[in-house]
Order: sequence, then C-alpha cells, then structure tokens
Amino acid sequence: MQLIQTGAAQPSEIVTERRLAELLHMSRTPIRDALLMLEGEGLMIRQGNRGLQIKQIRIEEYMDTLQIRMLLEPPVARMTAGKMPLEKIQALRGALMGLLSSSESKADRELVRGVDEALHGGLAEAAGNPQMAQIIQTLRRQTQIFDLRAMPERLEETCKEHLRVLNAVEAGDGAEAERAMLDHLEHVRDSIIAKLARR
Repeated sequence: MQLIQTGAAQPSEIVTERRLAELLHMSRTPIRDALLMLEGEGLMIRQGNRGLQIKQIRIEEYMDTLQIRMLLEPPVARMTAGKMPLEKIQALRGALMGLLSSSESKADRELVRGVDEALHGGLAEAAGNPQMAQIIQTLRRQTQIFDLRAMPERLEETCKEHLRVLNAVEAGDGAEAERAMLDHLEHVRDSIIAKLARR
C-alpha cells in the first residue's frame, strides 16, 4: 500500500510477488498475503498469470467511496465522543499542531498521511466496533490516493478540521464531533470537485 500511496508504484502497473520480494528484500509469503489483502480491498486487479495490476481509481469511484465514508464516519465520531483516551487525543493534537507550525511538513507526505490515518483510524477504533473500523479502513485506503497527495494546499485546513473533531471528542460533545467530521469530509469532496473543474 505504501508503494501505491507514495507513487513508487503507479496505477495500471503490473506487480508480481517475485519482483516485490526482490525490491523489498522480503520473502514471498508476506508479499503474497499483502497482495491478496489489497486485491480483496479492490485496490488491485488480478491479470491471470501476469500478476496483479494496480487499479486506476476513477473519480466516480472515489466520490462513491467518499459518500459512504460520509455516511459512516460522522456517526463514528459521535460514538467516540468522551471515549477516546486522553493520551491519544493529546498525541494527535500535538502531531496536528506540529504539522501546522512546520513549513517543511507540506512536502512530507508520509508524515501527513500518518497523522491523518492515526486520527481517522483512532476514532474508528475508539468507537468500539471492530467491524466498522475495518470497513472504514478499507474505504479510506480507496480514497487516500487522492486526498492530500492530490491537494497539498488543503494541509492547513485539514489540520484545523481535525483539531475541531478532536476538541469535540475530548469534550464529550457527540453532536459537534459528528458535525465537525461531516464538515471535514464535505470540504474534502468540495476541494476535489473544485480541482477537477479547474482542469
């Protein structure tokens, strides 16, 4: 997944177990397991004996997936309000404040992606429903390819939106947490639409 997110592996590229094992200096068994997982999540398509092809996510698929996230993640934020451990909230807040104060973070996609994943994933886990957390993780992987990599100008706004969600969760305000998460996802959607309209 990291190779796809960073652009080291491009959409439509054919990937084989052997080549990946050589590239990553790993045995083929964990590579096979990871590829099967990515295939199951719809991020790779089997091409017979040639291997697996990295799926080219169409904008329509991205929007459909984002719409499902908008149905699931705001209620999860509501469920999490008052339940997320304070140390996790403080760690996430510190990471977000660090991104906001560091101009270099704009170029560090790995750091930005890690904080984003920790927040959305942490909320899903804190809600106490492992199945929902797994579904949200799968949906997020399908949309991450577009998110901040495609819109680096959204970094500051995203951090502020995430802080609003965290503040509501910490305060135990479920309604505000839900609203803040919905606003965040709507802003992501609107930014993608605006970016496409400029092309």
